[in-house]
Amino acid sequence: MSQAWVNIRVKLFAAYQEAYGVSELKLSFTQGTPVQAVLDYILREHPELELWRNLTRFGVNLQFVEPDILLCDGDEVVLIPPVSGG
Repeated sequence: MSQAWVNIRVKLFAAYQEAYGVSELKLSFTQGTPVQAVLDYILREHPELELWRNLTRFGVNLQFVEPDILLCDGDEVVLIPPVSGG
């Protein structure tokens, strides 16, 4: 039996956007993958962002969520690093 995939959009802000040079990524994960895996993927590609791991919050479809929420096809994921005011 083949594995089902979910296709998501990831909105990038602050340090994440600077690392990639774009504001959005389109990624695919296997069905049953938690939103935490999105951050794991990004940190594998950009290890310099590891310092933000424990400070980043997750949003899915405009709602704050816990890292163990499972991704669904078509989700819009936002990684929210800490933001300093000015």
